[in-house]
Amino acid sequence: MESGIEKSETLRDTVREFVERKAVTNTILGVIIFNAITLGLSTSPSVQSSIGPALVLIDKIVLGIFVAELLLKFYAYRLSFFNNAWNIFDLVVVTLGLLPNRDGLSALRGLRVIRAMRLLSVIPQMRAVVQALLDALPGMGAVIIMISIVFYVFAVMATLMYGPDFPEWFGSLGKSLYSLFQIMTLESWSMGIVRPVMEVHPTAWIFFVPFIVITAFSVLNLFIGLLVNTMQSAVEDESVEEFSHLRELVRSETDIVDDRVKELLVEVRALRREVAELKGQTDG
Repeated sequence: MESGIEKSETLRDTVREFVERKAVTNTILGVIIFNAITLGLSTSPSVQSSIGPALVLIDKIVLGIFVAELLLKFYAYRLSFFNNAWNIFDLVVVTLGLLPNRDGLSALRGLRVIRAMRLLSVIPQMRAVVQALLDALPGMGAVIIMISIVFYVFAVMATLMYGPDFPEWFGSLGKSLYSLFQIMTLESWSMGIVRPVMEVHPTAWIFFVPFIVITAFSVLNLFIGLLVNTMQSAVEDESVEEFSHLRELVRSETDIVDDRVKELLVEVRALRREVAELKGQTDG
């Protein structure tokens, strides 16, 4: 019985070592990129008419490879498989590709293109970027609340001041919010909205220019600053962790050297005693 358990554990270790090999990871990365290309080709009517069945077969083969990879990982890690958020992400992405191609689920089947997002879980640098984005969410929440307050105040003001003359842009609070969002993105804000408003209200620039400065230039730069700061902190934490690991490694190696030196000292002292005893016997 114990022999069977040992063989099972040995097999799990072998499978774990296999799925963690760099060659296997690079192969999965290549399959993901290849699948992303074929999924893009499948959107072309001309390509579908010429090699449509081949693309379907390729999609099934790729899906089979992903399923096999997940099964191997689940066998190797067992329930600890779910301790890794990236494994859960891969499981969800692959599961969407297993949905049956029926009328009610055809839209969900279209989500199989997100299998290309598995690149995020395979490439360590991308995982670091995603982690930085997640770490920045608390700070971004405060910025979002602030910009929401700014939008609400300016939207109410725009509705009251310009709603009667321009109901298509500022006729309601919702329309004003959407128009201000368009202005914030600087998409046709001048010739499309602001200048027509200024033809009726010449001093409207006093309202729109500060809004653009506050939102497009100031608040959005806060988002960029938060992301940069978070990513820099993540890099610094990684460097500190690596330095700590190297320090522990050097300390352990130093301890080993100290132990060897102590052993040599003990042996030298023993040799000295033996030499002294032999010398005493010779003198006697």
